Amino acid sequence: MRTEKIKKHFEEEANEFDIIIQKLIPNYNQMIDALVSVIPFSDEKTFSMIDLGCGTGTISQSVKSRFSNVKITCVDIAEKMLEIAKDKLDGNIICIQADFNKFDFPEKYDLILSSLALHHLENDSDKFAFYEKIYSALNQNGIFINIDVVLGSDDALQDVYMKKWKEFMSKNVSDEEINSKWIPTYYAEDRPTQLTAHLDMLKNSGFSSIDVIYKYFNYAVYIGKK
Repeated sequence: MRTEKIKKHFEEEANEFDIIIQKLIPNYNQMIDALVSVIPFSDEKTFSMIDLGCGTGTISQSVKSRFSNVKITCVDIAEKMLEIAKDKLDGNIICIQADFNKFDFPEKYDLILSSLALHHLENDSDKFAFYEKIYSALNQNGIFINIDVVLGSDDALQDVYMKKWKEFMSKNVSDEEINSKWIPTYYAEDRPTQLTAHLDMLKNSGFSSIDVIYKYFNYAVYIGKK
């Protein structure tokens, strides 16, 4: 089952994840900075946040470094990822091990974040259903921000996206590793969709003030408000 393969993959790579992601994802730190920059709360505000597909907690840690009063819940399919995230945040988080396909939000939040995770949902119908769940799980005036991999709007553009991604990875890992490991993993595990489709799904889920705050070929950061 694909979900089990994804879980196994992330459990095995948890200890090296922070190194791997810098090698594979273009401008990852810049995307995080973009995400944190548009959180529309005062630095002293107390608010609740849930990080979907938290990985090792890098996003949550970045939010916490600016908003000291944030109350964080981290969700990930991999137990080892959650253990590292909890350590990064000095144990001051709630951890939930869960598969998005079966996940129900335990409460409502002021801020819902996700990073490089929602593209694992199988198809646009699943993504739309999850966006509806996210909308329902936000408090009024709540914010959703997502970092994710996206498809080009046509085959020619997608070819450019893949070329640029491979060019970035080749600066950090061998061509053999790219072609034998990371590209096959992408096709086996990831189910990205077009950015315009994401924006339409957010609108149809009820979100307003939808915007793209960062984009670099096949990676994007976008926001919606309730």
